[in-house]
Amino acid sequence: MLGRLNWQVFKSAKPYIPKFILNWFANRTIDLYLESEDLPDFKNRVEVSETGGIKVTWNPNNLKVHKTLVKETRKALRRVGYPFVFSQTMGIETNSHQCGTCVFGQDPSKSVLDVFCRTHDLESLYVVDSSFFPSSAAVNPALTIAAQAIRVAELGGIGK
Repeated sequence: MLGRLNWQVFKSAKPYIPKFILNWFANRTIDLYLESEDLPDFKNRVEVSETGGIKVTWNPNNLKVHKTLVKETRKALRRVGYPFVFSQTMGIETNSHQCGTCVFGQDPSKSVLDVFCRTHDLESLYVVDSSFFPSSAAVNPALTIAAQAIRVAELGGIGK
């Protein structure tokens, strides 16, 4: 659930529709955000651009599964009494829970981190955010990040 969207949010997406229609619509809707997972892809990455900015390269995948999720959610909403179901696919500009930007593994030539989230190049540097994860399982990874930080601290010998 996204909470209640108001007419102003709809106006930004549909500027040609009059305010009174958007307001009527906003007062009679529920708002859902369906999230599915991009599968790990080596070509998807976050880099620093030549000008020093952040450059995100993203090739959407797993789209068939996402379309099935939307289709089944649409059917379920109609079954419980919502005759009109609208959907809008979001792009990379609305990404969240970005994971997998630091590959882990045994081989320093193919990975940035070892299995304890320590960088291969700098013995005292550990990375315990979601960049270690291969994916986020299409859910908020906050609790998994906390558990991973505890695991790294205990197994990696940090603070001992």
